Amino acid sequence: MKQTDYLIVGGSAAGLAAGMAARQYYPDSSITLIRKEENVVIPCGIPYIFGTLDSPEQNLIPDASLHNNDIDLIIEKVDEIDKEEKCVATESGEVVAYDKLILATGSSPLEIPIPGVDLGHVFPVEKDLDHLKKMLEAVNAAQDVVVIGGGFMGLEFADECNKQKDTKVTVVERLPNILQLACDEVISDKVEAKLTERGVNVLTDTEVKEINGQGSVDSVALDSGKVLDADVVIMGIGVTPSVDLARSAGLKTSSKHGIWVDDFMRTSDEHIFAAGDCAGKRGYLSGEARAVRLASVATTEARVAATNLGGIRQRMEYPIGIFSTKFGDLAVGAAGQTEKDAKSLGIDILTTEASACDRHPGKLPGCTELGVKLIFAKDTGLIIGGQVYGGLSAGEMINFIGALIQHKMRADEIFTFQMGTHPLLTASPVAYQLTNAAQKAAAELSNARR
Repeated sequence: MKQTDYLIVGGSAAGLAAGMAARQYYPDSSITLIRKEENVVIPCGIPYIFGTLDSPEQNLIPDASLHNNDIDLIIEKVDEIDKEEKCVATESGEVVAYDKLILATGSSPLEIPIPGVDLGHVFPVEKDLDHLKKMLEAVNAAQDVVVIGGGFMGLEFADECNKQKDTKVTVVERLPNILQLACDEVISDKVEAKLTERGVNVLTDTEVKEINGQGSVDSVALDSGKVLDADVVIMGIGVTPSVDLARSAGLKTSSKHGIWVDDFMRTSDEHIFAAGDCAGKRGYLSGEARAVRLASVATTEARVAATNLGGIRQRMEYPIGIFSTKFGDLAVGAAGQTEKDAKSLGIDILTTEASACDRHPGKLPGCTELGVKLIFAKDTGLIIGGQVYGGLSAGEMINFIGALIQHKMRADEIFTFQMGTHPLLTASPVAYQLTNAAQKAAAELSNARR
């Protein structure tokens, strides 16, 4: 039997981040990571295998961080956790005893009961190198690709597959707008227009009724009666937390929401923590279960869990949900509540917008429009959401907005924050989008109280 102080099960973003953080906080402890994959795929980079990158091998997480941090690596599938004996058993029969355990078992593609989903060349998005190789081979040979799902992952797949020569790509989304769960129409409309401009066919408010074919897919039937030709179907509909191992060990779990954890990432067993897609999340405003499965959230949870292995030191903030992506020259981002989300929680809101060139003066080469939409609670003036569109600076701008939300900033505090500007790097201090949008809100809220 192998003995280790801290054991991590799962080797993707959360597992790796947990191991590295544990080594920093507990330099003299023994740390072991067990994962079932020989090679670990970067989850967020998967769509880019199909257009921007040359092969799945270019989208792998190297093991150097494990070796450099003196973390023992075991490539095996864990079959069982014995909570009482504080050990795990692998598929080959190896037993590893632990003092504390972190579960970072991730997630699996969501399955939906569409007739024909088991046909050949119908691909769920699995984080498996061999699966992705087969998927890429099929996409490279396809003339018609249908992507089911208009969220971030589905749209990124569509845009990347569209880079294949002579390939027609169609996105089918059952909701009225693409990106509807994360963004308001100001963003959804811009993304749909950009994808259409780039040659992607986007069908919203439409459901797939059946996937047809003999052995392999050849068409997709929609609820509208329309039939789409399809050599490949990509299921870009999301994921479900991988909780089987935790459930069989008797931990508190939910098939929909994941492994129950407290504010310190502890499970129902005080010696076992969970982090990443497998762990349950709660909305930062409602406190209710929420599906926010992002690598950024996973790594933060993993660092918190690792920090607490030797004693409780750090509380995990409820995830805000900060998203960003890019299609052609259009980058977009969203953080916190959408208008629809806020209204469903009974929050009376105020929204403001501001846009300007992301450099100054506007005649500078490479200058692009950067627009910001902010969402405030009317009664308190607190920022509860924000969205961004424009050039590459949108990615860091939405992170900044996320920080403002996390730290519960009011509109009047935001427009008076001290900023640094430069002609080649930012908008003009007179036109700075974030402060101008916040000042609009602060003025309106102030006038309403008179």
